[in-house]
Amino acid sequence: MLMQTIAVSVVLKDEVVCSHKLLNPEFVIRHRGFPSRMELSYILLLLLFASASLQDHSVYRNVNRNQDHTTGNQYLLNPIHSVIHSTRGANVTLPCIMRRRPRSYKVKWSKVKPEDPLENLIVISNGQHHKNYDKLRGRVRLRRSHRLDASLIITNVSLEDEGRYKCELVNGLEDQSLTLALQLEGVVFPYQSKEGRYHFNYVEALQVCEEQDGRLATYSQLYQAWTDGLDWCNAGWLLEGSVHYPVIVTREPCGGNLPPGIRSYGPKDKLKDKYDAFCFTSSLKGYVYFVQGPMTFQEASTNCRTRKAEIAKVGHLYAAWKFLGLDYCDGGWLSDGSVRYPITDPRERCGGLLDPGVRSFGFPNKEERLYGAYCYAATHT
Repeated sequence: MLMQTIAVSVVLKDEVVCSHKLLNPEFVIRHRGFPSRMELSYILLLLLFASASLQDHSVYRNVNRNQDHTTGNQYLLNPIHSVIHSTRGANVTLPCIMRRRPRSYKVKWSKVKPEDPLENLIVISNGQHHKNYDKLRGRVRLRRSHRLDASLIITNVSLEDEGRYKCELVNGLEDQSLTLALQLEGVVFPYQSKEGRYHFNYVEALQVCEEQDGRLATYSQLYQAWTDGLDWCNAGWLLEGSVHYPVIVTREPCGGNLPPGIRSYGPKDKLKDKYDAFCFTSSLKGYVYFVQGPMTFQEASTNCRTRKAEIAKVGHLYAAWKFLGLDYCDGGWLSDGSVRYPITDPRERCGGLLDPGVRSFGFPNKEERLYGAYCYAATHT
């Protein structure tokens, strides 16, 4: 920073030809004729000093603007991406890199849950030793690819791992932290009781989604599904405890003439109020295949077991449709007693609908011998 300024003004034959501010108080050299050699040398030295000083000052400001220059003790680098994408069964790295290491410190990873004020610790490390906590124990470790690396690796990612994570550097004086979001690529599917619509309270909705190889969808997952084309006129529970439904084609039973969007039912009693469920699932660690019928529900279950597989769940079928492009025009039994079939290439003889999706025949009598079966075989690595 320049501590003082001087104004230098050179006048040759009554005309100012150069003016610059350098020091203070103002010092002006004026000459009615030609300046002497000594005066010219002095002026040139002052101007060179001014130019160098201003150049240095300009560079300093540019560096500040690009945020490459930092003041104070900032230990953690800001991540390039604040949202990390992954799929179920994959391994994922949540980056946390230090600019430099304090003399004494701890790195603490935790999962941030807005509905839970308590800290959900995952791992604590002092750079040499670490201790794991939470149900992620056995599936998490610090990467430590170099001495400034405190990144967290999660192996065999599960549906429950999605959420926000915090990396915190604790040194007792200047604690710092950064937050990252882990998002899973997946598919949202509406789920209804075999008794008809609106038979689940919140707890029951949680349970049925888990039974069908999923979990209750979050609002952001439902929103993404809506932008991808999900149009459903029945309201369902979401993980946050709210009740919504997505509408693309406006119609009278689905909010009337309101514009397309996510409809909301507002706050609801989690134990007393009953709706359907919006479930979320991700990619499979296996594959789904169709077995030609006809067969009853029991025969379908037995047939899958004899093939060293299991009768597929609803979440299995949706994941195979979404990630593996499964396309069959034949209805098949699933583990919940429903009959469905996946279509990626819409055609007239396969339901006649214009959009891809998983079609449903509902919950037929389990003794009917009219359908095939969808089996799921896990791959073991």
